[in-house]
Amino acid sequence: MATTLGQAFGSGSIQVKADVAHWRAALRLGGDLLVNSGCTLPGYTEQMIQAVEELGPYIVIAPGLALAHARPSELVLKTGLSLVTLRQPVEFGNTQNDPVSLVFALSAVDHDSHIDLLQLFAGLASDQKNVNSLLTGDSIEAIRLALG
Repeated sequence: MATTLGQAFGSGSIQVKADVAHWRAALRLGGDLLVNSGCTLPGYTEQMIQAVEELGPYIVIAPGLALAHARPSELVLKTGLSLVTLRQPVEFGNTQNDPVSLVFALSAVDHDSHIDLLQLFAGLASDQKNVNSLLTGDSIEAIRLALG
């Protein structure tokens, strides 16, 4: 289990200043990073997109910040996170928290083992200084430093 939030981001799980046309493309990038870092199989990405299509933009959990995820399934190989920072923010349809510049994607192997990870994530998301560091980070190294 990750003892710091940064440890939940495996090799190849962060992309900085990506250019995307819409929220689906942002989630696809986040999902691709989960696949690249060995956390999921490709079909999990489509499950994340389908969840938003069915349930709405509930994943936009704070101003400018989305936490994409889908239910635990056989497509999840291990619990982990990915992050895409966007060059230009995108709209998810969440009137309170759009537009989004930070797209996190979470993979969880079951319904419970990621709870500690979410607590670490909540600490990051509630600290505006850390969020600003993520928003202005221009390299993977800068992002990893901000993640701890």
